[in-house]
Amino acid sequence: MTGDVTGDVTSDVIGDVAVHPDAGSRRTSPRIVLVHTVTFRQARQFVPVLIPIGAATGFDGGTTAVVSLVLGITALSLLTAALTWWRFGYADGRSAVVVTRGLLARSVRTVPNDRIRGVEMEAPVLHRLFGLVRVRIDAAAGAVAGKDEELLIDGVTRAEGDRLRAAVLSDRRPTGAPGPTDHAEPVEEEFARFDNRWLLYAPLVGSYLAVPLAAVGALFRLTDELPESLKPHLVGPDLLDGRLLGLAAVAALLLLALGSVVGAAVVNWRFRLTRRGGSLIAVRGLITRRHTELEIDRIRGCTVAEGAGMRLVGATRVSALVTGLGDATRRGQLLPLGPRSEAWTLVRRLVADPGPLTRHPTTARRRRLMRAMSAGLLVTAAGLVLTPLAGWWELLVAGVLLTALGVPLGLGRYAALGHAAGPDSLAVRSGWLVREEAVLERRAVVGWQVRQSFFQRQAGLATVTACVGAGNGGYAALDMAADEVPAFATAASGPWAAALSRPAG
Repeated sequence: MTGDVTGDVTSDVIGDVAVHPDAGSRRTSPRIVLVHTVTFRQARQFVPVLIPIGAATGFDGGTTAVVSLVLGITALSLLTAALTWWRFGYADGRSAVVVTRGLLARSVRTVPNDRIRGVEMEAPVLHRLFGLVRVRIDAAAGAVAGKDEELLIDGVTRAEGDRLRAAVLSDRRPTGAPGPTDHAEPVEEEFARFDNRWLLYAPLVGSYLAVPLAAVGALFRLTDELPESLKPHLVGPDLLDGRLLGLAAVAALLLLALGSVVGAAVVNWRFRLTRRGGSLIAVRGLITRRHTELEIDRIRGCTVAEGAGMRLVGATRVSALVTGLGDATRRGQLLPLGPRSEAWTLVRRLVADPGPLTRHPTTARRRRLMRAMSAGLLVTAAGLVLTPLAGWWELLVAGVLLTALGVPLGLGRYAALGHAAGPDSLAVRSGWLVREEAVLERRAVVGWQVRQSFFQRQAGLATVTACVGAGNGGYAALDMAADEVPAFATAASGPWAAALSRPAG
């Protein structure tokens, strides 16, 4: 609930535990003031206001004015960072974690320990230079909106971060529940370790290719902003020379591949996934070192995603489906990149194998083909009409090519379809550009949704979605035989789904 406590104090309490904000409050390290001053963390919000003020007061861009502006913004950054540090406090106990912040409008966030889904510690470059870390504590997603789903304690020492993480995770029990009597250090078991040879898969992953492309775009923007006197004036061979264009294309592809490998190495450097007690711990990162901890009891399944290029070399990535986890795309990642065999070995250690996938009927293949070829058929029809009337034969050729390309696309989409139901889990798979298979525990399913379009009813097909409280919230088996829906739902989730009947035609 959210409500007014006293005057200008706003309190966010998740659950039924209330803790006074001043009870045992701790401060972050004063060194975080220097980090936030250098990065202008708090002062950034004032920049849009200072620019029009400078224009109105006759800012001429001279050396004195520029130096004065830099000193003024730095002083403002130091002041706001110091005030933010002074008015920030946190407290942790056996029942809840409390974060208090704000200068004029005070905000108090209280999260019971039994609602905490995971803890992440990260150390960017400046934090590491000053011996500091950030601690992110994930509360139950959906309690509040946006990034407020997490508690952020920025600027504690590494020792204090480890203490806070251990204290929070060891007390994740309902209020009043008995604590453990065995205080022995849990045994650490390794689940996965990143092999540097897997970096060769990076050029086949779109997210890693985006890193060098963004860097090239930023370089071009910087070049455009340079004064003409500083721009290089290159005099060289004819740019229309075919050999030169070919060499430039090869060099660009090599740089793109190298950039993706470097980007993957920076993000996943020394990645290691281990189990310690009831938690999974993932550590990674070269520049920003991240330490993410997830509670195994909250894991309801896994997704195995393979891009089109990754399938050619048998590579994939694995993510966990965790109830109430915010930013699950990053924090739920269990294997960022690796061979398919390694990925499935990891998945089967966390979720029972539901067995081989059942292929969907041939009517689903025809439907996938028609959907993939429909755009090409429309363009071809338009070309057949306009070619004799206006001579637009190019439109006809484009339509034929699009139709031909739709055939392998439709067949690929059909080949990706499949579903399975085992004694303890179920699986659904779909997608072509990115093929994703979700393996879910039976207990993850909280409901079913069955949909049929007009054309699906004519073909005897249906799309059935398993509604879950983790990940995307629902995972669908596309175009499966409508007659098989009740049996699949009952086998996948239990007798309570027996009432699910075939949608009316």
